[in-house]
Amino acid sequence: MQTSTISAGRTIAAAVGAILVTGCGTDAGPSAPATASAPASPSAAVPLGQGAVLKDLRAAVTAAGLAGSKVEAGFGVSHEPPVRAATEKERKVAALAARLASCVVVWTPTEKRYSSPDAVDPAGTRRQLDAVLSGLAARGWKEASPPKEAPVENIGAYFMASYKKGGWFINARHIEASALDRVTVMATKEACFDRLTDKERALIEE
Repeated sequence: MQTSTISAGRTIAAAVGAILVTGCGTDAGPSAPATASAPASPSAAVPLGQGAVLKDLRAAVTAAGLAGSKVEAGFGVSHEPPVRAATEKERKVAALAARLASCVVVWTPTEKRYSSPDAVDPAGTRRQLDAVLSGLAARGWKEASPPKEAPVENIGAYFMASYKKGGWFINARHIEASALDRVTVMATKEACFDRLTDKERALIEE
C-alpha cells in the first residue's frame, strides 16, 4: 500500500467530487484507427452490463452486513432539468450526468459524523468499506492499481482503491478528517468516459 502526505483541501475535494472525473480509472487518449484483429479468444472477458455491476455491488454490500444502505444505478440523485434560475453550467452538468447515468453505479452508505476521538467506533466506516471491497474481490473484481493511504495533514486520513472487471472500474474513497467520516464508491463504464470530449471533461473538473 502506498502512503504519502497531501493537503487537507486537495484531499477533501478529491474525496467528494473528483471521483466522477477519474471514474474510469484510466487517462483517455485519442482513439486509435480501427484495424483488423484476430477473433476474440473464447476465454476473453465478457463486457458487463450495468445490471450485472449493480448485482455484484449489492451482493458485496449485503455480504458485509450493510443491506440497509443504497446501491443504485446512475448517480443516486435526481438529474431532472434544473430550475430556470440555475446557471448555464449547472444545466450542462445535469444534462451530462443524465447522459452518463446508464454508465454509473453508486453505493451510498450512511454518512457518519463524529466530533471527538471518543466517538463510538470512529474506524467503523473504514472497516465497512474494507468488507465491501473484499466482497467485490470474491466476485471477480481485480485491483486496478495498488490502494493508497494518505495522511490529511494533522486532521485525519484519506484512502483510495480501484477495482476492474468486464470493462468497468470501481473507485472507492474514504475520507476521515475533523468531523467528517465519509465513503464514496462509484462504478463507471470505461467506454462511456473514454468518449467524453475535452469540453465535457473540463466541465466536470471545474
